[in-house]
Amino acid sequence: MESPDNFEYFAADDGCPSCSDMDSAVAAVEALLRYKFKNRALLEEALTHPSYTDSPSYQRLEFIGDAALGGAVSNYLYLSHQDLDPGQLSLIRSANISTEKLARVAVRHGLYHYVRRHAAALDDKVREFVKAVSEEVDLAIYGGVVKAPKVLADIVESVAAAVYVDCRFDLQYLWVVFRDLLEPIITLEDLRQQPQPVTMLFELCQKQGKQVDIQHWRKGDKDIVSVFVDGKFVTSSSSEQKEIAKLNAAKIALEKLSQSNNVDLGMVESCDEVSGTLTWEIEAAKQKLHVLCVKKKWPKPTYTIEKEIGPGHERQFVCSVKVKVADTMLCSMGISKSRVKDSENSAASFMLSCLQQYGYKVNA
Repeated sequence: MESPDNFEYFAADDGCPSCSDMDSAVAAVEALLRYKFKNRALLEEALTHPSYTDSPSYQRLEFIGDAALGGAVSNYLYLSHQDLDPGQLSLIRSANISTEKLARVAVRHGLYHYVRRHAAALDDKVREFVKAVSEEVDLAIYGGVVKAPKVLADIVESVAAAVYVDCRFDLQYLWVVFRDLLEPIITLEDLRQQPQPVTMLFELCQKQGKQVDIQHWRKGDKDIVSVFVDGKFVTSSSSEQKEIAKLNAAKIALEKLSQSNNVDLGMVESCDEVSGTLTWEIEAAKQKLHVLCVKKKWPKPTYTIEKEIGPGHERQFVCSVKVKVADTMLCSMGISKSRVKDSENSAASFMLSCLQQYGYKVNA
């Protein structure tokens, strides 16, 4: 887990360095890197967003920083993991230089604070992401509930480029300077424990001989992604970003489709009378979900009867629950039950399991 010490400090500070403050910003980043620049103008450029038009921005440095950081990580992996094949090395490299990873590096070390900018809307997005990351419990390789603003990864790449150019394009020395900043390095074991959700969903269904269909559409300012398995609706999720909606929908679908033998959080075994599939339900899930939403100051969960199955005397109900987390509307579908409140509790169970996977302490 990347647990920065300066979340509260960053969230409370809306300012950015002025021209007069840039010397102190450069000194602070030099201290963080434990590297003294021969040409400090490179670091000033790396810490200048395109919205700040009085000085050259980091865009050119970002271009070379992307390649330089990738090269430095590649060299390290090649030399330190001689037992891994090229495919495995590529997976680890990609995870360690992804936008999600580098954005969390920027948050952990408070780099955005040192960037000259005139971008209030961007500040809001970064602040929202910082808050979401501060609530994560586990390492989020493929992203959390809020999409990482690309600007944060751009800053890390630009600072890396500044070091790379200043040390005369020495990849080995760049790695010496930059490695501590990237810790913890994502390992192959991390990737095995946290597979990419969409890929994992397709692999799971393929093993079970089922067909996955992921549908996407736009409604207002939201992207909505729904997952269907063998033509049947499983779940949906919405967000302002398609990638986050798709990731969240896949995570929820996995939670519902996977038959786990691990029981925790007071879960009790339950059998869906219609499909015969085994699921796990959390006792008093509706109450626990309500308490969590109050604690996190989220809007209260909303429940909907999505489907009624069978004749009157054998009527089954399928309910869904929606919870708005940051800019994302999460939706989870319960299994069919003879009573509405039981299906609502089932939907709340899946939602709690999903939120737990995102790093929220649902039983706190």
